[in-house]
Amino acid sequence: GCNNPSFITIFTAHIRTDLLYWRFLLVMKFFQKSLVFCLFICVIPVQSESQTQVPYNLSLAQAIEIAQNNNPAIHSVRNDENIADWAVKSAYGSLIPNATTSGGANWQGSGEQQFGSLTAGQLGFANQPSYLFSSYSVGLNYNISGAALMAPGQAKANREATRAQVAQAETTLVLEVTQSYIEVLRQIEQSRVSEQQLDRARFNLELARARFEVGTATAVDVAQAEVALGRAEVSVLQVENSLSNARIRLLQKMGVALDNDFITTTQFSLSIPNWNSEELYDLGIQQNPNLQSLRATRSSASYTVKMAKSTYFPTVSMRAGLSGFTRQASNVDFAIGSAEAQAASATQSCLQTNILYARLSNPLPARDCSVFAITDGITEQIRLDNQQFPFNFTSQPASAGITVSLPIFQGLNRNRQVAEANVQLEDLDLNLKEQELALRADIETTLATIQTAYQSALIDERNQIVVDEQLRLARERFSEGLADFLELLEAETLKVEADRAQVEAIFAYHDFLTNLEAVVGTSLRIE
Repeated sequence: GCNNPSFITIFTAHIRTDLLYWRFLLVMKFFQKSLVFCLFICVIPVQSESQTQVPYNLSLAQAIEIAQNNNPAIHSVRNDENIADWAVKSAYGSLIPNATTSGGANWQGSGEQQFGSLTAGQLGFANQPSYLFSSYSVGLNYNISGAALMAPGQAKANREATRAQVAQAETTLVLEVTQSYIEVLRQIEQSRVSEQQLDRARFNLELARARFEVGTATAVDVAQAEVALGRAEVSVLQVENSLSNARIRLLQKMGVALDNDFITTTQFSLSIPNWNSEELYDLGIQQNPNLQSLRATRSSASYTVKMAKSTYFPTVSMRAGLSGFTRQASNVDFAIGSAEAQAASATQSCLQTNILYARLSNPLPARDCSVFAITDGITEQIRLDNQQFPFNFTSQPASAGITVSLPIFQGLNRNRQVAEANVQLEDLDLNLKEQELALRADIETTLATIQTAYQSALIDERNQIVVDEQLRLARERFSEGLADFLELLEAETLKVEADRAQVEAIFAYHDFLTNLEAVVGTSLRIE
């Protein structure tokens, strides 16, 4: 049966069908893999760029670096620097001649045209054909003035002012991130205090219940212990909420997703605030970002005064240009007819002149009037001369010129502009002096506040020893039945207040130190 031709044909058809089927599967798998690859290339980079991963062990330096790279507000401020760079380039570009070129094409239909009070037919130009026109022009223009010469300096001063504003914004961002980071640390410490308070409240409740069972405490003591436990639980919940909010605010300042988990690794320690106010003032005068921004703005304003005065200088304008045109008729019959009419007129005039020559007493030789006849060569040349559109231009004469203009009187506008620029400069000088005085006052007051916070932290640290001992004694007296629960509760309250006061004093020190660093413009912490 294998030698049967029909069997071989069917078997071959099945093989071809199977091959087509497997080829189809391979093609589909290829497209599937290609689609997955394209999605991976197109989608994954977008996600990785838009979602910055925050390290789990987050230091303050890392938080500041992430904020500088991701905070939208700081990127918005930095964009102004790009605009300032282009303003400088544009100012220099204004010193280069302007080059312009233009071209065009027109069509004019056939018909009667009017020239003033006459028509083309009345002037002997009836039956005009349609025309195609094209033209070009190339020109150079150069305008130079006092304002144009000083524009690059003005643009550079404005760019320096913009850079100073960017630096000021970056310093403000560092301040805000540092404050947010310290707030997270503060809430972590407050959470630790609340957890310790909760543990002690649970122990006190168990102690009160044990004494109640042996008859050495009353039900009131147990109830008071339960109330103290509830208050401790509420305190834990409140502090946990404050900690969560502080973490969210820090992530917001960093410009990252708010669901990032992290733990703080930078710890701040107390150090003796032995800084000298005069040394800090000298640092602030040089490095305070607000003063640097004002100085850069003042430099820009001084250039504005020069720009206002430059309006008294003359302006020189120079120009040069080339141009050309084409004109092509839709048919040359009119041009050939005009040439034939001119030739006939010239021939007739030549014949009449020959007649006059022949009638003279001394006849002159006759002129050859056949030279005025229209030949096939002349007709062909007319056709060739008509083929101009669109690029067989006829050049027009080049042109060049120079103009010098000197403004004499412009309604006191220049005087007003100079006066406004001078007033603006004077205001900036006064503002700069005011900020320098404010810098000294900020340093003096903030330094005094830091010293107060440092002394408060030391006092609260000594208070810790006292309240710890008082709580231990109160617990022993309550255990032995020598005191009621109110005495223990009072000692517990003093312990919590002392713990929280110490936390607030320590972080108040760091808060004010952060503000002092922002005022001075440099870090003052001991690494």
